[in-house]
Amino acid sequence: MKKAIVTGANGFVGSAVVKELLKNGYEIYSVCRENRSNNVLNDSKIVYCDLSDIINLDKYVPVGEYDLFYHFAWDGAAGPARANTQLQLQNAQWTVDALRVAKKLGAKRFVCAGSIMEHETMAAAYTQGNKPGLGYIYGSGKLVAHTMCMSVATDIGIELVWPEITNTYGVGERSPRMVNTTIQKCINGENPQFTAGTQNYDFVYIDDVARAFRLIGENGKPFHEYLIGSSTARPLKEFLKEMQSAIAPSLEFMFGNVPFTGVDMPISSFDCSETEKDTGFRAEISFAEGCRRTHEWWCEILKEELK
Repeated sequence: MKKAIVTGANGFVGSAVVKELLKNGYEIYSVCRENRSNNVLNDSKIVYCDLSDIINLDKYVPVGEYDLFYHFAWDGAAGPARANTQLQLQNAQWTVDALRVAKKLGAKRFVCAGSIMEHETMAAAYTQGNKPGLGYIYGSGKLVAHTMCMSVATDIGIELVWPEITNTYGVGERSPRMVNTTIQKCINGENPQFTAGTQNYDFVYIDDVARAFRLIGENGKPFHEYLIGSSTARPLKEFLKEMQSAIAPSLEFMFGNVPFTGVDMPISSFDCSETEKDTGFRAEISFAEGCRRTHEWWCEILKEELK
């Protein structure tokens, strides 16, 4: 039987990956914070270990042979904490700690949740005269973790594979990110306001993301990075108009009322062809369908909260 260890197993992406791996015959150790395992299926072996203690995970998980070690645990992935420099730098160190303990536990391969923000951060930092927003502090943490892990993995002799998510969304996520806040405004009958929406963007539904992580873990080449996207990247406005048609055709989506302070990445930055070629992954759920599913889920959540 294939075996895997998953940190951050109770989180949005981590719990979805656990379900995907179980469905495909894996034995799993799901690593969570104390009393934070409500999203984890009982078919996995639940282990409690705080991220700050991840270097000692071998005290809680038996040393053996593991096909994959997935690292999703990351403090401050959403909200104001994304701008906390100390926390984001600490996350990078904890990621290196996870890499080292993965080797100690007998894992053949370490798969971390990277982000397209790493590329945006480099573009923002190295564009003359640009004034990056605070959101790039999170991206910097991911970038530091990536570069440090590359060197450490080479040194200690473990395969490193680095998937990079564009923008994932879907049922189960409650963060204040754009898809969620827009859907909530639509449910409340508000007309959402955005930037002009001319910047290139991509979204990929959570079920597709989970499948991508499994396929990248199984088939990806060592020391390669793989973008997880929809393969339909385009200007943000086109996505949002697709959302409008799918869940709120009677509302007006207002573009240009919010200033854009980010970096517009070229459409080539969202190219998923290498992921498709090496791993066999291609997204299957359209943005419209993903928005409908997420909208229905939020309607139920908000209805329950009003009781």
